[in-house]
Amino acid sequence: MIAVLLAGGSGRKFWPYNEVRNKCAFPVGNAPAIRRLAEQLLEAGVTGLVVVLGPRPGSVRAALAGLEDRIRYVEQPQPLGTADAVCRALEEMDEAPFLVACADVVTTPETVAALVGALRTDAPTVAVAQPLDGDRPGDWITAKVRNGALEAFEGHGREGTHRLPGLYALQPAAVPYLRANPGVMTHVPVGGMPPLEAEIAESLARMSEDGLPVAALEPTGFLVDLDKPWHILEASRRLLADLTERLDGDRIGDGARVADSAEISGRLVLAPGAVIGERVVVRGDLWLGASASVTNGSILNGRCMIGARAQVRDYALLGEHTVLGAEAICGHGAEFEGTLLEGAYLYHYCEIYGVVGARVDIGAATVCGTLRFDDAEAAHRVQGRVERPREGANASYLGDYSRTGVNAVLMPGVKTGVYSCVGAGVVLYEDLPSRELVLVKQELVRRPWGPERYGW
Repeated sequence: MIAVLLAGGSGRKFWPYNEVRNKCAFPVGNAPAIRRLAEQLLEAGVTGLVVVLGPRPGSVRAALAGLEDRIRYVEQPQPLGTADAVCRALEEMDEAPFLVACADVVTTPETVAALVGALRTDAPTVAVAQPLDGDRPGDWITAKVRNGALEAFEGHGREGTHRLPGLYALQPAAVPYLRANPGVMTHVPVGGMPPLEAEIAESLARMSEDGLPVAALEPTGFLVDLDKPWHILEASRRLLADLTERLDGDRIGDGARVADSAEISGRLVLAPGAVIGERVVVRGDLWLGASASVTNGSILNGRCMIGARAQVRDYALLGEHTVLGAEAICGHGAEFEGTLLEGAYLYHYCEIYGVVGARVDIGAATVCGTLRFDDAEAAHRVQGRVERPREGANASYLGDYSRTGVNAVLMPGVKTGVYSCVGAGVVLYEDLPSRELVLVKQELVRRPWGPERYGW
């Protein structure tokens, strides 16, 4: 039983987090999305993986380290679409029933197991179809479900009831349609402008029109497609909520310690060597990694996950659904809510909500605005299109290896690129491109001054 993992896309809509890694290697809950999905597939009975590589392939290989004996890698030299990627994978496998998964999907083990269970020789081709639940149909590739089957496929149209996140159980009958894909999605509304990419949904649409059914499988629990930066926050929230439902009590590893003066009102999952120190307040379930520590009066306001060797110390405050990567630091008086990647520093006196990339250095007194004067959600421009996300619109998104100076202010919804710098005292109103520094130009006025000015 073979699963094809698609990691060939450029992830341009995921900026700034696509520049130093493949989008599929972005960590959600401190595990790369592709690693989490690969392990779920293997646990559900898949015997081998074919991984289709594109930009930043090293990050994908690193994310899958240790699974090499179960993986074959295939390169997609140009990002020509998901159907093209699957056709390249077929060169490494036979045409028996097989699974296909876009590797930037974060979902539950039950959804993956159900998809694997649908891979029977006597079954039709199956596509996971997620109810839109308030999402705009125009944001996704969609279809309608009727009598358990998908029909009326459309790319970024207006009428769909379900979206296709990219999880499929394909029968051999689907292969000719993948190979005969026209290289552009023709099932679009009038005036639609699809990119020149071979999309699996176009092949399935043609199958359906030829009378070959495509069965719909709704996900069990949550499913998040890491398409844009704010989906990181949604995926973290949904993942932590799902993990909470699976907890049946505390789990304390060897050498982990909890101070007597700590106030705990949630369940604890402490890895070996983890420490909860004096006067710490924990108001929710907490996953604390190996040798990580929460000490000296820090407050955790809701369920949080803290990676190995990370430190929360000296009256720092973490908000709900916060994830800290390995070796990250939230220090004296720092307030943070969101996702902080490995090695990022919030040393002291700052207030940040959003996603902070790897090894970012946040200067003292840096503040991210989260509420507009008109109480509206900030508008984002993604590949030229204006969007107002339902979640995380007013968050800030700082790219990897960037930094801020003291007293920098980031207005709601602002993004900074990788290797960028927001200088001291800057109020940043718009996105800052990668590899760019922005500084305040200050005008000084000098006048005579002294005791004679006071009548001496």
